[in-house]
Amino acid sequence: MVEQWTENPRVAGSIPAPATYWPSMPSHSTKYDWKDAGEEWSEPWGSSAAQWSGTVLPRIRDCLPTGTILEIAPGFGRWTHYLKDYCQELSAVDASSECVEACSRRFAAESHVHCYLNDGRSLSMIPDASVDFAFSFDSFVHLPREIVAGYLNELRRTLKIGGKGFIHHSNLGAYADSLSERVPEPLRKVLRKIKILDWEHHRNPTMSADVFRSLCARTGLNCISQELINWRGRRLIDCLSLFERDGSTENTSTKIVRNPRFMREAARIRRQSRTQT
Repeated sequence: MVEQWTENPRVAGSIPAPATYWPSMPSHSTKYDWKDAGEEWSEPWGSSAAQWSGTVLPRIRDCLPTGTILEIAPGFGRWTHYLKDYCQELSAVDASSECVEACSRRFAAESHVHCYLNDGRSLSMIPDASVDFAFSFDSFVHLPREIVAGYLNELRRTLKIGGKGFIHHSNLGAYADSLSERVPEPLRKVLRKIKILDWEHHRNPTMSADVFRSLCARTGLNCISQELINWRGRRLIDCLSLFERDGSTENTSTKIVRNPRFMREAARIRRQSRTQT
């Protein structure tokens, strides 16, 4: 059973002091080998098709289909491939020219898919109040607080009243004061290798579910729900946040779910997809 509770963003935890941004693969500051077009990140599910149908779509089903979708950091279009079938217009925005070119080629025959290059923090090419649903998965987990804040400001501008967003981001900051974080890094590496400590998978330490809620409240967005999940380990170092631009000045409570069985879900979906195949 997963634990649930609600929390008012007005009394959410304070935002921690800035920390070093540890880039991950892929990031816009390093060259990534896209030979598998991002499919490698769906390996625990068996394939991106299995992950989409078993994990991603069930969590955003109430938001689809819709008129206009904005996808931030699509990579080589792993999720764009599915999102395009649920909307009339789709804008895919990435800070990597390689990714934008790859998506432009992949979806060249789809006249309603538009691919844009940005600066990694703004959405100047997206008109005000034009987006029904904003989406990003597997990318924001690496972004520091200040860039997430910038994107949320832009989403406040570009979302329609009633428009929603779903972002997969880091919750590593929730463990900033944990005992494991006080262990010297050389020893931490040894303890990870022998599976006493979890790997951090390059999650950004300046972000957490608390921080995301606080940023939403400051920006004028309403954080509807958050699912705290584990990622190839035991700690809940990731968060799936659903938010909306509701046009109200009143901050409502956020439904929060702690799900330590997220990777068990992935394993189950992988087994089922293999059986069906």
